[in-house]
Amino acid sequence: MRLMALEFRGVSFRYNRKTTVLDGFDLRVSSPATVLLGPNGAGKSTLMALAASQLKPLDGTVTWKGRSPTARRDVRAYRKAVAWLPQHITPVPGLTVREQVAYAGWLKGMNRADAWKASAVTLGRVGLDKLADRRSHQVSGGQLRRMGIAGALTHHSELILMDEPTAGLDPTQRKVFRSLLEQLADDVHILVSTHQTEDLADLYQHVVVLDRGTVRFHGTTAAFHAMADSADSAEGPRERAEAAYTQLVGEEI
Repeated sequence: MRLMALEFRGVSFRYNRKTTVLDGFDLRVSSPATVLLGPNGAGKSTLMALAASQLKPLDGTVTWKGRSPTARRDVRAYRKAVAWLPQHITPVPGLTVREQVAYAGWLKGMNRADAWKASAVTLGRVGLDKLADRRSHQVSGGQLRRMGIAGALTHHSELILMDEPTAGLDPTQRKVFRSLLEQLADDVHILVSTHQTEDLADLYQHVVVLDRGTVRFHGTTAAFHAMADSADSAEGPRERAEAAYTQLVGEEI
């Protein structure tokens, strides 16, 4: 079995001549559950968009299991294997929850019958089977996030990229979503960009801290928290994570 790894090799990207976000960037992410931290302007959104193949690097390569979204022979397989959940998931007008989940599978190359059948299974996995016939625009923010994950699971994605998946959720919704992420880690790789630090020890095995296009830390969650051992205020998981983060980038999350 080939090792599942998302790799950035010598990647450069800029939005204009004056704004270079990444320059000769290298990173290899192979942990089943990795969190990406960094201040605004660090390059997190650009990195996630490159991994999702929404953006193309000016130089270098982005690969998943050796496949590149810029290679014609690989692009379809890459996009089927890598799913992207933006922070704001937009319901498709007129579609039910199940129809939107099946539609996600169809967009990734499944035939309609297979996508429809698989959608029932994945809605059950994320706990939305009872809402299958509800209009997708009538569900809560937390349910929208779970609907997006169901769509990713429908086409058997191997890597799910998530941008701030718990932002704007109330404590109950966040608890349900955290439980789902814990379950997913057994079957699919997850890369999450977030500012929420209190759940790091429970949800993620590795931490990447990005600052101004440079990796300041890449290692286990335990090693990340250990950086805060000398901080007097680092009593709980969130405080330890924030103290470690501050040592790396010089500001609190």
